[in-house]
Amino acid sequence: MSTMDTLGRGNDTTAERPVSDRATDTAAQAAANQVAPGSEKLGRVAWVIGASSGIGRNVAERLAQEGMAVAASARSEDALAELANTSDRLHSYPLDVTDEEAIAETLDAIEREIGPIDLAVFCAATWSVMDVEELEVAPIQKGMAVNFNGTVAALVPLAHRMMKRKNGRLAIVASVAGYRGLPRSVAYGPTKAALINLAESLQPDLARHNVDVSIINPGFVDTPMTKNNDFPMPFLQTVEEAGEKIVDGLKRGRYEIAFPWQLVTILKLLRRAPNSLFLWMMRKFVARSPEARAKDERN
Repeated sequence: MSTMDTLGRGNDTTAERPVSDRATDTAAQAAANQVAPGSEKLGRVAWVIGASSGIGRNVAERLAQEGMAVAASARSEDALAELANTSDRLHSYPLDVTDEEAIAETLDAIEREIGPIDLAVFCAATWSVMDVEELEVAPIQKGMAVNFNGTVAALVPLAHRMMKRKNGRLAIVASVAGYRGLPRSVAYGPTKAALINLAESLQPDLARHNVDVSIINPGFVDTPMTKNNDFPMPFLQTVEEAGEKIVDGLKRGRYEIAFPWQLVTILKLLRRAPNSLFLWMMRKFVARSPEARAKDERN
């Protein structure tokens, strides 16, 4: 399912930005004051977490094309620097979402150097396939630490600022894998289900403060982290298709942005199915032992 690249390379976390970069603050704020016609709903300043590649990078690029000043965060400093060099509206803010202190410092820096954040897109994620025969605690904990806890750690302090300003949109990237539990997805699906529940919990209360919430549920998207999947990925989308659908949905102010419609329809129908029927279908048609998959590959 959807995968972002906040884990990046090595152990880099938030780094002190060079003085030369900080000298561009005035230019960044000037760019933030110019919004492309028709994009007023997006606002002036965006923060995209998980922007080093995949969906996050494409969304960051599209928001910049819409006229927004975009703070791009991820762990991969080199990838962010390369991204920032493509547009004067894209700005690099390296970040490890598991480091709460770094999140606070980065949030302060963005709003000081670019301006108040109008839109945040939380794309940070890690993805791994796990057979039940290889069940381990560590990958499950890692998935929850990055996908759910990392999103919460960045969302909460920003939500308080947005409530105080009575303005903003928080866009959480989950997945259609969060609609129901799927085989081999134990280290991923539960984190996305938690994000869907989080968005549902927050939306009614934040609406009282004029802060909007969007939940983004992609299906399979062709990103670096899905290339190694050893199973069929029906209705596979390109990064460009995914980014276009996400930004279009944000411009329209949608609560849920889900695609492709074929996979969304199937999984939402399965969400309504009785547990007995759903679990039988998973055992019969989806769950396969490693030996059975190896046999299929040989044939």
